[in-house]
Amino acid sequence: MRILVSNDDGVHAPGIKALSDALATIAEVITVAPDRNCSGASNALTLTNPLRAQQLDNGFYQINGTPSDCVLVGIRSLMTEEPDLVVSGINAGANLGDDTIYSGTVAAAMEGRHLGFPTIAISLCGRELVHYDSAAAIAVNVVKGLLNKPLPQDRILNINVPDLPLEQIRGIKVTRLGARHAAEEMLTMQDPAGRDVYWIGPPGAQQDAGPGTDFDAIANGYVSITPLKVDLTAHEQLAELTDWVATL
Repeated sequence: MRILVSNDDGVHAPGIKALSDALATIAEVITVAPDRNCSGASNALTLTNPLRAQQLDNGFYQINGTPSDCVLVGIRSLMTEEPDLVVSGINAGANLGDDTIYSGTVAAAMEGRHLGFPTIAISLCGRELVHYDSAAAIAVNVVKGLLNKPLPQDRILNINVPDLPLEQIRGIKVTRLGARHAAEEMLTMQDPAGRDVYWIGPPGAQQDAGPGTDFDAIANGYVSITPLKVDLTAHEQLAELTDWVATL
């Protein structure tokens, strides 16, 4: 089995090393990641500047681009054979609910899906972010499971793991995405020259976080696995919208 590993926290992040090392025990792994932190990059592609790949001493490749760029360059230019699977992470922090829209971690997995490969995004949820080994072990188990029952190519597994020792994790729950309230206000500060600068504030509080959601699973010590798809069409609105368009 060949696996392409990427992330959005950058090639030097502890999560991508833990993930690559763990998956290397069961597969041939190539790791291609941004040369810097690209959190919140979502599905951005670099279209106006050339991309460059540099192989580091540990064998990882760094790209001067986004997570999506990394997956695209990795599969189309750096790998001599196509991967069987794309795995993105381990993200430093949760990708729950609305976060998945902005997440570069999920976007890297989504780019693999666009190219026709089954994909996984995996994140570690907590404040201290100590137990990357737990998330790596979960990733290995999921990948082993996919050997027996492969994913449909149009699905992405978004996996969130509580920051706990592996033996304290209570199990795995299949969940739906929850939702947050609107993001907090912008933070306005001044630079040394007295000019206003703006920081995007922290994410809003949980809004839809009840039983069955990814938020609820993590809060109760479970791994959350949410199947994602790329089709954004509101299919249930097609008939109603058709009737409305007829009145124009």
